[in-house]
Amino acid sequence: MSSDTLAKIPTASGTPEPADAPRIVPQRRYGQWAAAVVVLALLGFAVTSVVRNKAFQWDVVGDYFTSDSVLRGLWLTLWLTAVVMVLGFALGTLLAVFRLSANPVLRAVSWGYVWLFRSIPILVQLLLWFNIGALYPRVFGVRTVDLLTPVAVAIIGLTLHEAAYAAEVVRGGILSVDRGQIEAAQALGLSRWRRWRRIVLPQAMRAIVPPAGNMLIGTLKGTSIVSVIAVNDLLFSAQLIYHRTYQVIPLLMVATLWYAVVTSLLGVAQSFVEKHYARGTENAR
Repeated sequence: MSSDTLAKIPTASGTPEPADAPRIVPQRRYGQWAAAVVVLALLGFAVTSVVRNKAFQWDVVGDYFTSDSVLRGLWLTLWLTAVVMVLGFALGTLLAVFRLSANPVLRAVSWGYVWLFRSIPILVQLLLWFNIGALYPRVFGVRTVDLLTPVAVAIIGLTLHEAAYAAEVVRGGILSVDRGQIEAAQALGLSRWRRWRRIVLPQAMRAIVPPAGNMLIGTLKGTSIVSVIAVNDLLFSAQLIYHRTYQVIPLLMVATLWYAVVTSLLGVAQSFVEKHYARGTENAR
């Protein structure tokens, strides 16, 4: 055997390596493995505790999970969420356009609206609207208490609140579009409407969809607050039952599981919408 052959030994990849080259040993990450074992043990303990704890009364949860009163409350929650999101983003888009306008009055009005409704807690807003009859007993000749039902109060309060956040989401999405593309569209002679529809909005949606999806899920969960004004949503339906049966924990678990199911479905839908608007970019999957 020649000296050249002795000087080199083949490696696993087939590339010859000097015989005196140091051996590369992967770093042992004992701390990470130990942490993973501890986390899995704690998770298993928590799951076992929840499943085996008789106080949860899982048989009662199963009995009421698809009961008529709970499903009616779930439907009202979904309907209220959809209405609030549509109206909130419609008003929010208008406010965003005002904020980006060259008119100082429109900019000031938009800024003031966003500041005001982001400053007042949503619970306080709902209670103010619920008691608006104390300030204005009659509106258009109709008693305010007859005109503003609890559901109407919930829609008004939640919509005005969501519009303030939607305005900032839409404004941020519009500002994310490269100004050069808008100027190029102007140079091509595209009308203002076509520029918005074909250039600005498709690109702005990439930045709008993720926070809008989070707002949708947040609004779904936030509708539970309307139970304080006796709107018969999912949580209020569960409360009505456990006030009669005194089975508080299982009925709260019914509401919790339904919220978890719906938010999970919305999360899946959000991921598909994000992929749709991310087509043609490096972030598309």
